Amino acid sequence: MIQLPLKTLCTTLALASACAMAAPVRYTIDPTHTYPSFEADHMGVSVWRGKMNKNSGTVVLDRAAGTGTVDIVIDLASIDFGLPALNTWAKGKDFFNVKKSPRATYKGSLEKFVDGNPTQLSGALTLNGQTHPVTLSIHRFKCVPHPMLKRELCGADASGSFNRDAFGLSAGKDYGFNMDVALRIQVEAVAAQ
Repeated sequence: MIQLPLKTLCTTLALASACAMAAPVRYTIDPTHTYPSFEADHMGVSVWRGKMNKNSGTVVLDRAAGTGTVDIVIDLASIDFGLPALNTWAKGKDFFNVKKSPRATYKGSLEKFVDGNPTQLSGALTLNGQTHPVTLSIHRFKCVPHPMLKRELCGADASGSFNRDAFGLSAGKDYGFNMDVALRIQVEAVAAQ
């Protein structure tokens, strides 16, 4: 039997413990606490606000290494302006055309970690059959033990913007609508079992 000095044994155990804690953790997006919302211009007169009510996805996070990925799927038929007629129009052939393209996806990397927390998400949004880069700033990020599930729960508040015309969604452009869309996303995700 090999005898290790106590100091070497303690150092080995500490390193093994640190490596075990540094493993990436997979989280599942909680669709009941995650709603991507947006703001879009209406002829320079007012701002339309809405949200997407159905989404799913995963986050893989390694806080010790300062890395992570995000993979989100958004059900475009769940668009909600708070006005049924506008919801119906947005789902139709003149805008999202959900029969042809029912989902939008976002895939990205968590970046610029500060004290183990990401402050930026860089990735690509696929919408209306087209993919373009979209970067989100993460304003708040926090993980806590979920009181009922007894697993880690992480949440974030993020924002960004994109030009909808770049995705072929140019309805209203001829009437002077600004094509920039502001995003505000609150998200919660629970560690997988």
